[in-house]
Formats: sequence, structure tokens, C-alpha cells
Amino acid sequence: MVLESLSGVSEENSRLIVKKAMEDDPEVLVKGWLLREVSGGWLRQRRFWFMLTADSLDCYSGPERDARRLSMLVLTSLCSVLWPDKHTYKQTGYWSLTVYGRKHCYKLFTKHFNEAVHWACAVQKVIDSKAPVETPTQLLIRDIEENKFNPEVVEHIYQHNPILTYTQSPLYAPLLPFPYGSLDHTHMAGKGYTSVREEAVRLFNCLQQLESAPEPVPLIQGILQTSLDLRPLRNELYCQTIKQTSVTHTNTTTQTEPNPQLRYWQLLTCMSCTFLPSSSVLRYLRFHLKRVQSVCVDSEVESYAWFIAQALEKTRCRECVPSWEEIQGLMSRQEMLCTVHYPGPGCCRIAISSHTTANELVRKMAERLGLQDSRNTFALFEQRRSYCCPADRWERVIGGGTIIADVITRFENLSVKEPDSEWRLCFKLYCLLDTDNISTDSIEYLFLYEQCHEMVVRGQLPACEDDLLSLAALRLQAVQGDYSALAPFPALEQVFPARVLEARALLTPADPPGCPPPFPAGLLAGALWGHKRREEQDQRLRARLREEAALTTAAILERWKALSGYSRRDSMAAYLTIARQWSGFGCTLYEVDFYISSTGSFSQRLWLGVAASCVSLYRQGEAEALECLPIAQICSYGVSDSNTFRITAGDRDLLFETSKLTEIMQLMNAYFSATRRQLGKDDCITMETTPKLRPSLLELPSHPV
Repeated sequence: MVLESLSGVSEENSRLIVKKAMEDDPEVLVKGWLLREVSGGWLRQRRFWFMLTADSLDCYSGPERDARRLSMLVLTSLCSVLWPDKHTYKQTGYWSLTVYGRKHCYKLFTKHFNEAVHWACAVQKVIDSKAPVETPTQLLIRDIEENKFNPEVVEHIYQHNPILTYTQSPLYAPLLPFPYGSLDHTHMAGKGYTSVREEAVRLFNCLQQLESAPEPVPLIQGILQTSLDLRPLRNELYCQTIKQTSVTHTNTTTQTEPNPQLRYWQLLTCMSCTFLPSSSVLRYLRFHLKRVQSVCVDSEVESYAWFIAQALEKTRCRECVPSWEEIQGLMSRQEMLCTVHYPGPGCCRIAISSHTTANELVRKMAERLGLQDSRNTFALFEQRRSYCCPADRWERVIGGGTIIADVITRFENLSVKEPDSEWRLCFKLYCLLDTDNISTDSIEYLFLYEQCHEMVVRGQLPACEDDLLSLAALRLQAVQGDYSALAPFPALEQVFPARVLEARALLTPADPPGCPPPFPAGLLAGALWGHKRREEQDQRLRARLREEAALTTAAILERWKALSGYSRRDSMAAYLTIARQWSGFGCTLYEVDFYISSTGSFSQRLWLGVAASCVSLYRQGEAEALECLPIAQICSYGVSDSNTFRITAGDRDLLFETSKLTEIMQLMNAYFSATRRQLGKDDCITMETTPKLRPSLLELPSHPV
């Protein structure tokens, strides 16, 4: 079917052109007037006559038979079409399409959307009809695959095809086929990338720079980042690195000669721990590693080949480029040491690999600390602490399948962006299934105590003021021992919730009694007076906060003095005894911005408490629960939209609006899994034993129980 594009041509003339075209040019698929972007001159767009055939898109000066052909874009399977978009239309008033060829591209415009779509569809159909282009490297890889059991033929292929082996010459074209076209219209435009083909050639240039680079780590990180950003380049990078590490019987190095390919092996090691190629390139890589081990006499190269082969069995695509420390370890084929903190001042140094997950590190930490037999479960958290304000802390649980090396890389990047903050890993109690039978001599008891204190100073333990003062005094006794006038007193927010002080200060009237507000004349005078009045109110509030802090400190000191003789263990036990008075002790609290029940009632600014036995709702600062749902009654839970969490219990639906969706989902999954393990499949809680029980947040919005 011939599609006609006749912008600016009268209806009578268009019928004549169509008839003549169909009689004289049966091979023409589409033709018509289009505007084309041109460089030079005062007109950016000029009108040309275009004809699309089964092999090319041709540009003519006009529709006449003897019109001069100005240019021709040969269409192959590597050509690409950029379809019309609204952004260009809003800017120019024209619908545009761009056809990319090997040497140049056509950027075409028309006022009619349907016409632009017709052209784009027709050109794309021609491109799709072309046989896939195969490069010499692809053909040779196929030959090697077919003859892999015939070593003589394989060696003959390597010796007579330099494209497969190490070279010091530059690369002028990619080893694999890539579509023509720019990356300016993609989300990678802001990163400075041009086209995939050009980036592939640049990549090889970066590879060759590794040989002489005094410090290869930044260069390796840049190469890996480019491949993570541009997914099609991963196969190309593997093929380029395989080429630069390939040897033949005639160019194998001896033990005494320096090996120029060593840096390429180090890069290949880092690649094998960051992302995998496609299945066909992966087969070629595995064959390459076996061949190198059989041909090469360099023991270090053989060690790299063995290490890479092992890594390929474990690697899944990483989120981040390996950190500086990880790359240094991979270059020497060594594990790296990871510092993991735990509640209190302690920390452990654990050896991890590029494949170690959070679950594996939790198991290692539990074994190191003797907690593997605990009935409670543990998890890793990422924490941020401010050097300027120690009380300013943020933490988030790390998913069990998360690769720890990615977390460390993220910390390395964040430490550059936020030099005033410290990022670290912390090993903590996660699911509190049994808090009554923890030995007071165990480190688990210390975890319970420290995490309880964190909740107190965050203001997440509902207690009367008298209990809060007692808790602060017990904390000082446990940490510093008996009171001494010479003992330093820590910042008040480290032992007493700052929220309570702020609430107390806000209860004081902003204006002193008996001081009527003045009414200055004039708009400017009123504005200046309002600003001055706000400053005075802020000063009075800060003064009131200082007064409240001084009164609270004095009260804490009096109680601390009365605790003389209490041992650390006694102080911790007394602290937890007071905390256990709250019925929700052991739950994890999440702030909920909005809540609505199935009856239509709603509330704002609540706490959602997730525990082993129930899920509860509290008004912030109040000890009694508004709602309490036993775990056994929960039918399903999950995410209903971008920031809403739903829990269904029988005929009741509870909806929560919160920013902690992922954390709530992970904790509820962990509690149900731990409960199922302990109670067994035939107990009162029945759950489906399908992969749906551990959904990802985006794959499964509702979680059946």
C-alpha cells in the first residue's frame, strides 16, 4: 500500500502525483513534501520531496522525474526512528520524526500528526524487514562455539583473526552491532553520553589507558558506571575485555616477563562481580576462561581466571559501582572488611565478598556474638549520625537480599555529599518474639536495653513525666556509675525526650500577661512590628526552653544521687521494668500521617505499632491503644497506592497514609515468617506456602495471610 504525504500540495495536484507515482514508481512506499532541518543559512528548515523505498529514504529537490537527488539514507536493521513527540510540537508547532542512519540522519517536520506517524510507521516497517547485521566478531564467536571441542581449529581461528586478540591499536568501530542514533532524547542525556556506538569506541580507549594509569581505580569505576548506565554496552565491554585478555600459543608470556594484560584481568574481575553479560556472551566468556587456563603459563592470570569463573556463579546485577575499597580488594582477589556496629559502643569487623547479602551478614554477626540460638530475630540497619548534632539520627532497615557492597558504596558516595554526617551499618534486634526469657548476662539483653533507651529519647515510649525522670537517672547510673560533681553531664536530649521539653515550653503563653498588643498605624509599620514581635516570641520560647531544661536537669540529678550503689545490671533491670509497664513494649512504632477505619472514622498524626502478637494504633504520647488487631485475625496487608497501607482483619479495613510503607511491609513479613517457623504449619496461624508470601513491594500490592 502506498501512503502519500502531500503537505502544502493542492488536492488536484496530489491526485495527479499519486496516480503518476503508482504507475511509474511501484517500488516507492511513501512519498511527499516534508520539512527537513538543515545546517547553515538563515533558514533552519527547508522543504524537500522525500521518497521511501524498500532500501532507502531519498531526499529530492522536487517531485519531477528529472529532479536532483540531494541525499540518500540507506536503511538497515541498525537504523532507528525517533517518533513524534508533544514536546517538540509545543516548541516549534511541527510534529517531528528523526531517522538515524550510519553516516547522517534526517530530522523531518510536518504540521500534521497523522502524516508524521505514517512516515514513522513506514520507515520502521522497512527497518524491521531487514536481516540483522552481524559483525565479524559475532561470526567468529559463533565459529568458536561450533568448534569448541576441536582445539586445533580454535587456535587457527585465534591466530588468523587479530580482531579476537590483544592489541595496542585503537578501535574504530564497536565489536558488536548497535543501532544508530543519539541518546539526547533519553534519560541519559544529562550524563553527557552521545550515542551507544560512540560510547563503545570510547570505552575501548579507556580500557587501553588502564595499562599506563598509575591509579586504575577511578578509571575502572568510570568504565563500570558507563556500563551500568548504558545496558547495551555490557556485552560490548565483556567482548572488548575478552579480546584484550586473549592469548595465542605464539604470544604467551613467561613468568619473568611483565604481563601488559594484567590490568585487563583486574577489570574483568571487577566486571564479573558487578553485572553479567547475555547468555551467548557468557558462554563465550566461560570458554575463554577455560582456554586461558590451559594455554597461559602465568600463574597470576590463571588465578584471576579461576576467581572470575567462581564469581560468575554468584553475581547478580549491582545497583552501584563497587567502592574504592572493594575494587582494591578485587584487584588482589581478596575479601574486604566491613565494620558493623551494634547497640552500645561495640562493633565487629567482618570479612565480606562482593556477593554477601544482608541476610548472610546477619548470620555471621549472630554467630560472632553468640546469638544464633536466640528466639528473637535480628537485622541490619543503615544509620546516619550528624557530627554537629549527635541527637540527629536516622535509620532504616536493610532488606535481607540487599548486597552489602552496594550499601557500602552508597555510604562512600553520601560521605562526599554530606561531609558532616557519618553513615554506618548497625546490627540490631528486629522481631521481638520473646523478651521475657533473655538472660541478663547476655549481649542480647544489652541490645534490648539500648534499643529501649533509643525509643525513650525519641519520645516513642508513652510514660508519665515522673517515669521519664527516673529513666534518665537510671541511664546515667548505668553509663557513668554513682553521681560525682566532677562527672560530665551529657546533653539532655541523650537521656530525656526533647519532645517533652518542647511541649512544656509551648504551653507557656507567647505574650506575657497584662501586655495588650499594640496597633501601629500604616502598612509598613505594621509589617515591621509583626516581624519584631515574632522575634520576641522566638526569644521568649528559647528562654523558656532553657528554663525547662535547667529544671529537668536538676530533677534528674536529684534522682541520680539517690541511686548511689546501684550496679550497671541493677540500673538496666530497673530501667526495663519501668519500660515494660507500657502494654506495647516490644513493638516498633511508625508515624502515620492519616488513618481511616472501615466505619469512616479518621484521625491524624498517630503511631502504628507492629509487634509479634498484634498491630496497634496509638495517639502520639498516649499509652492506650485506639485500635488493636491480633495477628491471628489479619487476613491480608499491603500497599493500596503510592503512600497508603491497608490491613484487612475479618470485615474491617484499616487504611494508613505513611511514608514508611517499605519498612512496615518488611517488618510484618518478618514477623509472620518468624511466627510460622516457631509455631509450625498446623498451628492457629495458617498462611499460603507460595512465593507470594515474600512479595516485593511493587510486584504485589496486597499480601495474603
